Amino acid sequence: MADTLTDAAPDTGGQAPEYPMPRATGCPLAPPPAAAELRGDQPITQVRIWNGTTPWLITRHADQRTLLTDPRVSNDDHEPAFPHVNAHRAAIAPHTPKLITNTDAPEHTRLRRSVNAPFLVKRIESMRPAVQKIVDDLIDGMLAGPNPADLLTALALPVPSLVIAELLGVPYEDHHFFQENSNRVLDSSLTAEEAQGSSRALAGYLDTLFRTKLEQPGDDVLSEMGTKVKAGEMTHEEAVSMGVAMLIAGHETTATMISLGTLALFEHPDQLAVLRDTDDPKVVAGAVDELLRYLSIVHSGLRRVAKDDIEIGGQVIRKGDGLIFDLQTANWDGTAFPEAERLDLSRPARQHNAFGYGPHQCLGQNLARLELQVVYGTLYRRVPTLRPAAPLDQLAFNHTGTTYGVKCLPVAW
Repeated sequence: MADTLTDAAPDTGGQAPEYPMPRATGCPLAPPPAAAELRGDQPITQVRIWNGTTPWLITRHADQRTLLTDPRVSNDDHEPAFPHVNAHRAAIAPHTPKLITNTDAPEHTRLRRSVNAPFLVKRIESMRPAVQKIVDDLIDGMLAGPNPADLLTALALPVPSLVIAELLGVPYEDHHFFQENSNRVLDSSLTAEEAQGSSRALAGYLDTLFRTKLEQPGDDVLSEMGTKVKAGEMTHEEAVSMGVAMLIAGHETTATMISLGTLALFEHPDQLAVLRDTDDPKVVAGAVDELLRYLSIVHSGLRRVAKDDIEIGGQVIRKGDGLIFDLQTANWDGTAFPEAERLDLSRPARQHNAFGYGPHQCLGQNLARLELQVVYGTLYRRVPTLRPAAPLDQLAFNHTGTTYGVKCLPVAW
C-alpha cells in the first residue's frame, strides 16, 4: 500500500472513500474489509487517492477480467489522468521510456515480442535443475547457521535475486546494489528525487553492463536483447530500460511471496502439511496458484486510464478517467472462488488475477511459478519442523512498496 492509510468505508455521504484502505487489525493476510464491502455493494465505484483525484476502483473478479481485456483501457502512464500510486511515481513517469509496462498495442506488442522468448514455459522449465540447486544450497546454508533465522534474508531474497541475475546475465555479486536501489525506486516513503536517483543508478549500471554484452555476448537475456538492438528491432534505450524493469520485478514480488506464503502456511498448519507430505509436482503447482490467489502480493492495485467511454456494471467510466484494479479483493471474490477466505491448496485456483490479466499479464509469471514451486516443494519437506519464531502480532509488515509482505520472518526448526 503506497499511499497514506486512511480509515475508509463505502461512500454514504457523497464523499468518495480513500484508497488504499487499511487491513483489519489482527488479520494482516486478508484484504481490507472496506474494499471487500465495496465489492459487495459498489463493485465499480470512485475512490479518492493521494492527489485528490477520484479514479474508479474495480473489485470484482469478472469485472477486472472484462476491463483488462478491453482495448479502451490503456496502460499508458504518460496520460495526465493516469492514477499513479504516489507522487514520486507521478514525477518519474514523464521521464520513463516506453516499456511493456506502460504502452498499448501496437507498441506494446512489438516490445513484448522482443523479450518474450526467454520467459516461455519450455525455456523456463529448463531452468528447474539450476533453481533446485540454488534452493538446496540456500537451505543447507540456513540449516548450518544460527537457529532461529530470518527466512527473508536466508532464502526468500537470495532465491529470486540469484535466479534473475543468472537469467539476465547480471553478476550476482552486485545483488546488494540492485536490491537496495530496486526497493528505493518502489518505496513511497522516499521523495521523488530519491527514487529518481535510484532509478538513474540502476539505469547507469545496466547501461554499462549492456554495452559489455554487446561486445561480449553470453547466454542470457541481456545478450539476446543485444541481438535485437543490432537488428534494429529495439533501441539501446529500450533494452536498458527493459533490463531495469525486469531486474526490479524479478526479485521483489517473488521474495515477498516466499516469506508471506510461508507465514500463511504457518497460520494454516493443515495446509502446510499438504506440502510437507507430498512429492507430487501437480499438488505443488496447484498449491502455488492457491497461495498466489490468497495473497496476491501486489497490493497497490493495477493502474489504468480509459481511452473512451465504457459502460459496465451500471456505471459509465468516462474517457480520461483513471481505473484501479484491487487484485486481492477480486481474488477473494466468492463468486469466482467459493469460500474465498479459506486457504485450500486443493482448490483449482489457476484463474486468479495475481499476475493481472489480458495482454499486460505479467511477463515473468512462468519464472515466478517455477521458483515458488521449487521453494514450496522443497523447504517444508527438507525442514519438517520449520515453525515461526515470533508471534504474528510482533511481525512488521511493509506498507511502502508495491507489494505487501513481512519485513522479517523469524523461523526456527
